[in-house]
Amino acid sequence: MRKTSFFALLLTALLAAAAPLRAEDWVIPRTTYYISAGAQEFPDFPPPPEDGSPADLADLQGVRDWQVKRSTAQCAAAAAAAQASFTEFFADISPFPSPLPGKAKEILDRVKKETDGAAAGVKDMFGRPRPFLRAPDLDPCLGRIGGKAYPSGHAAISRVLALMLADLVPARRREFLSRADAAALDRVIGGVHHPADIEAGKLLGDRLYAAYSDSPAFKADMSVLRGLLKKNARLLPEGAVRRSGGAR
Repeated sequence: MRKTSFFALLLTALLAAAAPLRAEDWVIPRTTYYISAGAQEFPDFPPPPEDGSPADLADLQGVRDWQVKRSTAQCAAAAAAAQASFTEFFADISPFPSPLPGKAKEILDRVKKETDGAAAGVKDMFGRPRPFLRAPDLDPCLGRIGGKAYPSGHAAISRVLALMLADLVPARRREFLSRADAAALDRVIGGVHHPADIEAGKLLGDRLYAAYSDSPAFKADMSVLRGLLKKNARLLPEGAVRRSGGAR
């Protein structure tokens, strides 16, 4: 009982700190530090399931299924990554020293900003509403946040960051990608994304990372990050707790 109460209080505090933005405040800046505006457009990106189609109904049911079985602890974990930052996703398994070196944070924040902007462009192309706006029985434990649903920005940026880490420390590739998958699933658990949004976010992350990898500026930043790795970066940090998307 005490444990449940603790998580309930933690979730309340986290959600209060990350209050939902109003629609007019939901403005994502676009940057072109790594790739051009044109390279951030994906006119051939696959669309979400058609409204009312069997695939769409199954997508909504996936959110309902998690609403029934999710725990307070799972909602608290999802809320803890509300800002989709590198430290929220990867702090306990980070191959960088702690606290995160300032130069590493600068680069990772820059990647996030550009990825968020690209994801916003694809979202605007489809305009898919969040699941709780489409089905009155859905009650998101992450709050009724603004923005569009497809693709998931959290899934995209966690995927890009994981791919960066995987290139920096190839021996831990599976670990980093598994963490990104868990972070993406949190958004379905929290009730703010459909499963298809998550898969689309991962696809977008893959496509953006391929584009970034051809950028001289990105290659230079990856070289800087490589020089900032801990000496034991191939090992899981002492005391780290592994996260499992299916168990949270």
